[in-house]
Amino acid sequence: MKRGFYWIMAAQFFSSLADNALLIASIALLMQLQAPGWMTPLLKFFFTVSYVLLAPFVGSFADALPKGRVMFVTNVLKLGGLLLMLFGAHPLLAYGAVGLGAAAYSPAKYGILTELLPPQQLVAANGWIEGTTVGSIILGTVLGGALISRDVGDWLLGLPGLHAIGVDTVAGAALAAIALIYLVAALCNLKIGDTGVRYARQTFNPLRQLVEFAHCTRVLWSDRLGQISMAVTTLFWGAGATLQFIILNWAEAVLGLDLSAATTLQASVALGVAVGAIAAAARVPLKRSLSVLPVGIAMGMACVLLAFYPRGGVPEVQLAIGSAHLSLASLLAGLYLVLVGAMAGYFVVPMNALLQHRGYVLLSAGHSIAVQNFSENVGVLVMLAMDALLIWLHLPVRTTIALFGVFLIASMWAVMRWNARNMRERDWTRVIGEPRHETAP
Repeated sequence: MKRGFYWIMAAQFFSSLADNALLIASIALLMQLQAPGWMTPLLKFFFTVSYVLLAPFVGSFADALPKGRVMFVTNVLKLGGLLLMLFGAHPLLAYGAVGLGAAAYSPAKYGILTELLPPQQLVAANGWIEGTTVGSIILGTVLGGALISRDVGDWLLGLPGLHAIGVDTVAGAALAAIALIYLVAALCNLKIGDTGVRYARQTFNPLRQLVEFAHCTRVLWSDRLGQISMAVTTLFWGAGATLQFIILNWAEAVLGLDLSAATTLQASVALGVAVGAIAAAARVPLKRSLSVLPVGIAMGMACVLLAFYPRGGVPEVQLAIGSAHLSLASLLAGLYLVLVGAMAGYFVVPMNALLQHRGYVLLSAGHSIAVQNFSENVGVLVMLAMDALLIWLHLPVRTTIALFGVFLIASMWAVMRWNARNMRERDWTRVIGEPRHETAP
């Protein structure tokens, strides 16, 4: 891999680390404000809505400037959203502001891979990026849980300077610590070199951008490989965002864990995704990426089984982790969630690489990732809204997670039938093309 790739990984690690720690701190802040439970999944909803609303415009922004510079500017925007929350803005609105930066960051983060690396390295690169991202999710989730714990929070509040800027709560101290991580991510962005790739002059006329985005969306969804990979990644990210909150509710209802301890189970899923992503990078070449589709059905079945996980019947062996205590039942649940995450990582990484390659061939790096973000995050918004509705209706968490698993099974089965029909019409795995860009001398 080229040197710039390692700076991309470092920048992605710290930016994602801060994003995930911030989510836990935001949940703690909502609890501090005694907000109703249905607001919790809406945190991710407000964060994600920027991806959908800005999708027609961020592709042009990502292709107009060197992508390392775009990543720097957008990390600064994320930091600005955090500061809004720190100094009194409602968590939903402030986390939505962080989403503005994240929406513009994503096309640059993924688009630069297709500029920097040849197609045959894309699955491996995505495996490393997803592995790095998931590692940051694990650490960020655990870090967020640690930062909102009373012991760490009190220690942070004892440091000089926080009271001077008006920070006097544990959640506020956690936000201040996370701000430093965003600064580190921004500094890593400055080390990413210019790939030398240049695109046609980008338009910043909003109406023309909307027309161009509609065209790009139609092109990618009309491609026989693009539509399958887009459908799978849309399903995966919508399901993943929802599962993140379902696990927290499940851990509280079934295992009796508080928020700080439940974050370790979220981290278990993320650890599994990292393992699956690395395995896919090593075992699945780009031309065989569609062979992983059945793993999605297996993941849905595993989620259905999770609904029947017994609350009792397991010896009450306790393990102290900070101020929290995990039982043997919780540890076994964590191992099971690692398996669920591994299946998710194994089937999504090849799909992501295939989608990036088809988008790069048919469109451009920034525009194709913007279309991908739009489709995936519409899925996220729909599934998060459904989760918030089920919580508002007081549906039991076991029923919710069983319905979630059945939905995954049915959706992946439909995608596999769709792909089989496409493959009968033509062997699209042999479709090739030339990317639409010029390399600067």
